[in-house]
This record gives sequence, structure tokens and C-alpha cells, in this order.
Amino acid sequence: GLVLGIYSSEKEEGAAPFTSAGDAFDRLVSGKLRELMSICGPPLKKGKTRMFHGLHQDFPSVVVVGLGKKNAGVNDQENWNEGKENIRAAVAVGCRQLQNLELPCVEVDPCGDAQAAAEGAVLGLHEYNELKQKKKPAVTPQLHGSAESEAWQKGVIYAEGQNLARYLMEAPANYVTPIKFAEHIEQKLRSFSNVKVHIRPESWITTQQMGAFLSVAKGSAEPPVFLEIHYLGGANTNDSPLVFVGKGVTFDSGGISLKPSSGMDAMRADMGGAATICSAIVTAAALNLPLNIIGLAPLCENMPSGKANKPGDVVRAKNGKTIQVDNTDAEGRLLLADALCYAHNFNARAIVNAATLTGAMDVALGSAATGVFTNSSWLWSHLYEASILTGDRVWRMPLFEHYTKQVTDCPLADLSNIGKYSRAGGACTAAAFLKEFVTASHWAHLDIAGVMLNKDEVPYLRKGMAGRPTRTLVEFAARLSQDAPS
Repeated sequence: GLVLGIYSSEKEEGAAPFTSAGDAFDRLVSGKLRELMSICGPPLKKGKTRMFHGLHQDFPSVVVVGLGKKNAGVNDQENWNEGKENIRAAVAVGCRQLQNLELPCVEVDPCGDAQAAAEGAVLGLHEYNELKQKKKPAVTPQLHGSAESEAWQKGVIYAEGQNLARYLMEAPANYVTPIKFAEHIEQKLRSFSNVKVHIRPESWITTQQMGAFLSVAKGSAEPPVFLEIHYLGGANTNDSPLVFVGKGVTFDSGGISLKPSSGMDAMRADMGGAATICSAIVTAAALNLPLNIIGLAPLCENMPSGKANKPGDVVRAKNGKTIQVDNTDAEGRLLLADALCYAHNFNARAIVNAATLTGAMDVALGSAATGVFTNSSWLWSHLYEASILTGDRVWRMPLFEHYTKQVTDCPLADLSNIGKYSRAGGACTAAAFLKEFVTASHWAHLDIAGVMLNKDEVPYLRKGMAGRPTRTLVEFAARLSQDAPS
């Protein structure tokens, strides 16, 4: 099969222009493709397709996909590169159509941006069907032509990174327990000589005095694990690293503050923060990015049992601060509190944590963008610029003292794990809580609860766990490798 791109016509009357690969194929078939396009109806709109059979013996099936305007670039209103997004969406649709024909291989027109085309193809074809007897046929997307093979391969690696996060988030919680999560990441990194993986057991967590993390883990029969990854890609292994921290709750029942049963199955993906940061490091290693990265993922389940945290309990974090657990379903911030304290051991250039932290974030932004809370404009600008390229957007949220007062005004302890006005500004009070465990001058908290799932909002992702914002984290790391904090 073959996927070819066509742009919207600039003028009302004129024929829509093909990409250079489309033009070349049309010449190969003596103009039959353009002829068929003209008699099949009006010009193709963005994201729409037409399929033709029997045009050429090497490509029995050809799908033409609408790419929209030819020179679409950065859209300041949408905060992304519209041309790249159009390519990702169009290529994904075309590849899926050919997959439905059970073709084993699809060649893809680079459409002027081979990286975006590869991302669209590899992301668009991915589907979690590990546990089904009847599986869709595997399709291998390949670059049509050889002009942009390096960019194509880069796009494949970016997309495979996001697909790894999707795989981990989608898998049932009895298949991805804390230890199985850690072992899966270790296996993915085994072939890289400049990566060290430490799977820290409960005894180590105890010696580190991570009382907040342990208090969440004790409610489950599954023992906790602290996953620590060192990727040494920098010219000097002693250079200050970028430290990624990810919330790794492999199943979140809410604990004693039990969640409603409807939709609770989706809480197998409450380790989305850990999945995205670990997948970003796997991708950075595959790309051989020239910087040092450390990944930290506290992994456990949050379950109701006779040993579980009770509302009103007080626990002590690694930095000595006491926390009143007023809601056991606000557990992610307890894990992150200890992990963020530990992150300060590494003289980090920047600390970036990701977590499916609050339903309030989903209420605030929906699935349009990841909410970012940061104390560093330098860090924010890099995240923002990275997200414009990837199309996986971020949006800056406030870290006002206004919210800090709502978590520090606590009757029994230094902090409460929820704001005193309950639901008001829930994503902001959660971020204010985390800030109490950060002294680094370049720190960002990414609340990814709203982007955890894809229904139909991102056209090049199927329905299910999204693995967002893995590509943005990778692009951010790539930018950081070329810059230094001011």
C-alpha cells in the first residue's frame, strides 16, 4: 500500500497540488491519479481520504490524504505547528485504511516533514491487543523514497517512545504491578551501555525515610518499588543532570476514601507520570541525546485494607515535614513529596515531575493540554517551545502563595494533603503542596490527568490511554541538551 499527500487548492478553480512524492507517482502512472482525483468529486478536505486500486503493480492500493494548506506553519492561536499536526493526522488515517485491507507493509509519503509523517504512521497504527486472541494484522510503515530517511527514523523513535507509555498505561494492573513495571523498563534499557537501572526494594525506601510514600504503599499486598534510572549521555558523566520524577501508582482505588466504581478501571493508568518519564528516557537513549538524565519513579498501589492510611492520619516525609492525610485519594502527592526530596541529591540542572495528579486539572483544561506549574520561566519557555513542535501542548498554571496558604493551614501537621477549601483550585493546591518539597530554582510539575485518555480528540491516536506528553518531554530534553540555564 501507499499513502500520498495532497494539499488544499489555493484558488477556487485550480487543481489541488500534490506533494512531490504524489507528483512523482502521478507521472509514473501517466497522470491517471490526478485524473481520478478530478472526477471523484470536490477537492479533498484536510484529514479526508480517497482510495484507489490497480493503479500500479507495486502498489495495488493507494490512499490519497488531505493535508490542508501547503504552507501551514505555527498557529499562534492554537499554540502548535499546524502543518506538522495536519501531516500526523492525515498519515494516521491513511495508514489505518490500508491496515483494514490487511496489507503487511505501507509506504508513506514524507509530505514535506518525514518526522511528522513517521509519528503519524507509528502512533496511528498502535493498538493494545496483547490479551486478545483475535488481533489486527501488524502493519510496518516505511518511508516512500529515501530523501528524508534520518528524519523519518527520528519520528519512528519518538512515536515508539509514546507507544511504550501507552502500552504500560493500557495494560491491566495485574499485569503491570510495581515490580513488573520496573522490570519492563529495565529490559527496554538493557542494551544501552550508558544506562544504569536500580530497582530499589521496600527496605531501601525505609532507610531513605520516605514515610509519605510508604504510607500509601502499606495498604496493598503488592510491595512498593523505587525505580531509579541513570542515563549518562553527556560529554561528562559528572555534568548536572536533568531529573525526571514520575508518579507510579499502578492502581489507584482511592484507598479508604474509595473512588466510585464507575470508571475505576481506568486507574490502572495512574502510573502515567512514571510511564511517560521512563519512556522519555528510553527514547533519549535511543536517540543518543547528549545530556545526563536521571529518572525517579516511586511505584506502588493505593488500596483499602486494614493497613491502609486513614483520613486524619499524620505521616512524615523524607524532609521531616509532617502531612495530615485528609483524603487518602490524594495519594500521588505523597509519593512525589518523597521522590522530589530525593531528587535534590543530584545537583540537577532542572527537576521535572509528571503525574496524573488531579481530576481538577481535567476540569480546568480537559484533554487540550498538560497543565504546567513551574518556578522557572527558563524551564517554562523550553517546555512550551517543545510542545509547539510536538503538537502535544502545555499550558502554564499559577503557583500563587494564595494556594500555599490553603495547604499549610492545617490543624494537626505542617501540611494537609488537600486544600482547605476542598475542590476549589484543586490542581493549584496540589502543585502548592509539591512546592513545599522543592528548593531547586528550576522545577516544573506537569499535571497530566486531563491528557491521560484519548477518546477522539487527537486524530492520530486511537481510543484509549494516550501516553501524553512523552514526545514533548523528549523534545524538551533535546532542547535542554543544547542550552544551559540562565
